[in-house]
Amino acid sequence: MPRPALVSAAALIPLLSASLPAEAQQRRASHCIAIADAAPGVPYLHKAAWTDPVPEYSVRIQYLSHASFLIQTRGGLDAVTDFTGYIGNVPMIPDVVTMNHAHTSHWTANPDPAIPHILEGWGPFGEGIEHHLDLGEMLVRNVSTDIRSAYGGTEENGNSIFVFEVEGLCIGHLGHLHHEPSAEQYAALGRIDVLMVPVDGGMTMPLEDMERVVERLRSSVILPMHWFSGASLERFIADVSDTFPVERRDSSELIIGLSDLPPQPTVMVLPPEWLSE
Repeated sequence: MPRPALVSAAALIPLLSASLPAEAQQRRASHCIAIADAAPGVPYLHKAAWTDPVPEYSVRIQYLSHASFLIQTRGGLDAVTDFTGYIGNVPMIPDVVTMNHAHTSHWTANPDPAIPHILEGWGPFGEGIEHHLDLGEMLVRNVSTDIRSAYGGTEENGNSIFVFEVEGLCIGHLGHLHHEPSAEQYAALGRIDVLMVPVDGGMTMPLEDMERVVERLRSSVILPMHWFSGASLERFIADVSDTFPVERRDSSELIIGLSDLPPQPTVMVLPPEWLSE
């Protein structure tokens, strides 16, 4: 019996592309998923003001409060994670805000309508949502995960891990994560260079479970968030300090670029601070 003809992977690519919707074919590819290994090096500087220009090939990250971070690009884009409607007593209107609805400290029902892109991390109950927002200088996408519902059950795809791809960096915010990601979810996340991780130890996940997520992702920069009295933060630091170096920063701001990532995953503790004039 004659063998069936083999088709090369290269030959399949146009066939697969042709079967995709036009919108999917036009999407900018994710370099976080395509490139498995982070490039060495990311210089990080401090003491910059949120109103100052962002240096070339860099991103400014400021820890605002709880689970909210401001991400600023060299071209002037402003993105805020887990947006609650308040970022400080400043007139800034972010270009992008992301939200998760496990608790009211991670979203607002009344975001300013002047915000151009409001990305909710949930969709219809149990269905989740998909975002792939390409702003040229920044790509924002999400990976849906499950959360505990208000009545003790599970809301499938009720949370989102948001990924911001900018200046070659892959910045991941775990949101209100309630379970370890599956193999498929890890694959969808791809490489994460900078990881914002909740370390409350209970409202999201037990610390030992969250630490496994951190060890699996092995991000170059690990930014703890979602801590309350500080006890859970100190326990997280104590638990991971045998594995990762820990740096306590005096500033809530971090300017980071792709050219000088730490040689091993490093926990950087930023004190939260609202924006001010």
